[in-house]
Amino acid sequence: MSHVALLRGINVGGKNKLPMAALRACFEALGCEDVRTYIQSGNVVFRAPSALGLADAVTARLRERHGLEVPVILRSADALVQARDACPFRSEAPRSRHVMFLSARPPAAKVEALDPDRSPGDRFAVLGREIHLCCPNGVGRTKLTNAWFDRQLGVVSTSRNWRTLETLIEMALG
Repeated sequence: MSHVALLRGINVGGKNKLPMAALRACFEALGCEDVRTYIQSGNVVFRAPSALGLADAVTARLRERHGLEVPVILRSADALVQARDACPFRSEAPRSRHVMFLSARPPAAKVEALDPDRSPGDRFAVLGREIHLCCPNGVGRTKLTNAWFDRQLGVVSTSRNWRTLETLIEMALG
């Protein structure tokens, strides 16, 4: 079965530097096969019969071997397709669409308490373990950040733009 690992904060702004060869080796050492990375920001496509416990194992291995404390969020290829297909902003330009992948489903009360007007002009929709964003003025200008959602929802998130999501799906299904 194909899976995708989404690491948060790898090789961003000169922090958490990790060569992709070392990242691939980490997954291979944990029994994953056909391990491939996409761009330098922590996207790993791989095959494994089960991904149960793998996120914690990768996090621990990166801490031990590279001194990095990096959240890892896993999704099956099918879950990525479902996330893409559930996007409520499909009519918007692809460059405006982003998806935040969450480490767990947030409590409904916390989702309901989110301020829909936090970032005027931007919209979001929490659907299960994903948050769909529409940021027509650019994701760099939005106040709908990972840090804000993490604090509000009590879970860890990592974001991907629409092009990256589409590419990861192609890689996982191809």
